[in-house]
Amino acid sequence: MKPHPILYSFRRCPYAMRARLGLRYAGIRCELREVVLKDKPPEMVALSPKATVPVLHLPEGQVIDQSYDIIKWALGQNDPDGWQKFIDKADVLVDENDGTFKTALDKYKYASRFPESSAVTYRDQGEIFLKKLDQMLKASPFLSGAQQTVSDIAVFPFIRQFAHVDKTWFFDTPYPHLHQWLSRLLDSEMFAAVMVKYPKWHGGDETQYFPSA
Repeated sequence: MKPHPILYSFRRCPYAMRARLGLRYAGIRCELREVVLKDKPPEMVALSPKATVPVLHLPEGQVIDQSYDIIKWALGQNDPDGWQKFIDKADVLVDENDGTFKTALDKYKYASRFPESSAVTYRDQGEIFLKKLDQMLKASPFLSGAQQTVSDIAVFPFIRQFAHVDKTWFFDTPYPHLHQWLSRLLDSEMFAAVMVKYPKWHGGDETQYFPSA
């Protein structure tokens, strides 16, 4: 039997969440190694010196340690709904999401670490992207049309994290289309499947697989 890819992941990390969503969509089963970020396994660090999740180690030896690259690799293996045709549009959104929006998100969430401005200032900076997404979602329930595609799974974990900083504020904002989109994805079977809890991995543990079923 061909060995499975090995995925080093951390359940709550939005980058790891993004990678798991892509692998789940493509139907790719992996050996899952759940990481605790304060105690990273040396096996993962040896594969990827940047020492951040996710890290995907393929049976052929290749290491993919960028979440969006993991999605693209997964689509190259299996793309049942033709998501690859939306990659160019997703690239633009991911560039903004992972750049200016993620910077604002981190400063908003951990405002005490960035005392040069207030949490509200950082929230306002992130809100620019929220407004853009809401405008896009006026025309269709998902970012690229009537069906979920790569754009949605690539951006969704970060919007979820932004919303969770202050849920009351987020759902009081005048972005009803974004609220509906987020709620739809949070309630999806796919999201439930990628959020199954795994114990911390130690070398020699019994192999656990993602998806779990």
